Amino acid sequence: MAEHKAKTSGKRPGQATVLRVVLACVLILVWVAVAGVGGPTFGKLSGVQTNDQASFLPATAEATEALEWQDRFRDSEAIPAVVLVTSPAGFDQAAATALAEDLAVFEYLDGQVTGPFLAQDELAVQLLVPISDEVKADEGVEALRALLQQVLPEGAAGYVTGPAGFSADLIEAFGGIDGILLSVALAAVLLILLLVYRSALLPFTVLLTSVMALCAAIVVVYYMADAGWIRLDGQSQGILSILVIGAATDYSLLLVARHKEALAEGQGRWQAVATAWRGSFEPILASGGTVTVGLLCLLFSDLNSNKALGPIAASGIIFSIIAALSFLPAVLGLLGRAAYWPYAPKPETQAAHATVRDGLWGRIANFVAGHSRMVWILTTLVLVAGALGMTQLKATGVPQSELVTAPSEARDGQIALGEHFPGGSGSPAVAVVHEEAAADLLPQVEALPGVDSAYLQAADGGPAMAERGAEPQVVQGRSLISITLADAADSEGAKGTVSELRELVHAQDPGGLVGGTTATQIDTAATAIADLFKIIPLILLAILVILMLLLRSILAPVLLVATTVLSYGTAMGVSALVFNHLFEFPGADPAVPLFGFVFLVALGVDYNIFLMTRVREEALRHGTIQGVTRGLKVTGGVITSAGVVLAATFAALAIIPIMFLVQLGFIVAFGVLLDTLIVRSLLVPALVHEVGRTVWWPSKLARAGR
Repeated sequence: MAEHKAKTSGKRPGQATVLRVVLACVLILVWVAVAGVGGPTFGKLSGVQTNDQASFLPATAEATEALEWQDRFRDSEAIPAVVLVTSPAGFDQAAATALAEDLAVFEYLDGQVTGPFLAQDELAVQLLVPISDEVKADEGVEALRALLQQVLPEGAAGYVTGPAGFSADLIEAFGGIDGILLSVALAAVLLILLLVYRSALLPFTVLLTSVMALCAAIVVVYYMADAGWIRLDGQSQGILSILVIGAATDYSLLLVARHKEALAEGQGRWQAVATAWRGSFEPILASGGTVTVGLLCLLFSDLNSNKALGPIAASGIIFSIIAALSFLPAVLGLLGRAAYWPYAPKPETQAAHATVRDGLWGRIANFVAGHSRMVWILTTLVLVAGALGMTQLKATGVPQSELVTAPSEARDGQIALGEHFPGGSGSPAVAVVHEEAAADLLPQVEALPGVDSAYLQAADGGPAMAERGAEPQVVQGRSLISITLADAADSEGAKGTVSELRELVHAQDPGGLVGGTTATQIDTAATAIADLFKIIPLILLAILVILMLLLRSILAPVLLVATTVLSYGTAMGVSALVFNHLFEFPGADPAVPLFGFVFLVALGVDYNIFLMTRVREEALRHGTIQGVTRGLKVTGGVITSAGVVLAATFAALAIIPIMFLVQLGFIVAFGVLLDTLIVRSLLVPALVHEVGRTVWWPSKLARAGR
């Protein structure tokens, strides 16, 4: 056949082979060049990251507008650090003043040390140290913590907390994303591939395909972030790495399965590559398309963090598709059967090839075929029961002190601060009001039950008081009220107080704004909930359209999406119970349900695409009933391997001590395994058996009688 094609194209077989080898080598060299650029760029991503929560709010959010006004009241961009020193021996004013003088020599000090503020029990001293924005937050805080340890009185304990302290601990927690996370994910994938294929070369070939895709995506993401088109944070970077490794490996496994089948048929190395490429092109493109479109739906989010993840992750999926359809076939073409050494597939006789072997997946497929109604009813009931746990999901936000699951000095300091000072110390709420309303509002604000103290801010940042000779600062006709809350800034009590503050301020001054740490959390949660109800329908509609075009059917896509949504509900329900009762998490980020939906539905549909495209192919030759049985037998192993790989990569997120990533990793890993082992293996085939050829309605295949 190869010789015939070469003759008809005017080229001798030898010439055609040389051209294929040259093309394969060129493709590999192009990808190596991309990796040469992307590898070094990976270490630069931290330089274009933004991890400030407020910067991800929409411009129309009240907390965002208040933050913009706060910046107008500041003379510098310094990051405030709260220094707390406690001692069982107590402090007098002289000892507290000495601490302030010792910290005044801090090398990154921007302005003056504010304080000392002595606690009523005289067992703690609080100072505010502004850290210059010319140094990175983590470096500045590390230097301040080192200085604090040098000047601590004997027997005293010192903490650096507040906005600067939490930022530094967050940056440290994200520090493992560059190397540790990627290494763990790659090692997990390599181990699985070695166990599945028992080959010396193939696992490294597949893994190299994933790395090439990641390098290309990193280059694009870096320049998008550097140009200011997107806001890149540590979470998005971690998700990008995991998603590309998992998705590129999945697409590669599908092509490898087709390639191995072709070799087993006795095809030559280049013919086998061509056959594998043609057989996997459509499902890979459709699978990647559903994920890409689902991710790009995040562009409709009002949260900049969600909006940025869309193009970041979508670029990773696009390059995963390209790498799986270009780099991998080129390498497989050069290696031929040697890629599977020492267990290279041996050519089968035509009769042997025509018979789909049973094995484990053959037995499962036959069982589903013989008990389809019982299987889909029981699996549906089990999935629905698990989905009921969604009512226990507490996705209303996580206190800032709980974002980092690893030991955190900022968290310990915040707890100690609340034992000696009002809970909101160091993270004040602010009210930006018109100058003429400020004097009347101040006593009303102070009278609120959840407010410990409040003052009109002077130009030096302190209180405007006659005894200090300081007048209220006025900027463009506005004044700023600094408000210390009685409860910790990230507590439910503080959120309730800020809501009351907003009602009071808006009633007295319709143009007034209330912002600060607590207000930012309130607005973030409200925006995330609104996004959930806006983006989920868009994702479902987009995926349905893609599936209808792929399967030339309306009913089959509806069934596939319905089963995937049910699987998502079960994964979220079980995860909620695990988070609440096993891990004892205080809650979940408001974005967790949306991110879980995007990944589980888009990726879950992938496996149904892999299955149903093969079922349709078999149905065209053998009819729908035999087609679904044969399709499950043939694809069972490769799809399960792909699901285990993807679950393992997302589970690797657990090594990053960020609660959001730990929760997302568990949800996606559990959900992918659930979808792979239950939904795609049992529920979908059983439903297709139950519905029969009508599943392809309204295409001609629904009317084909075999």
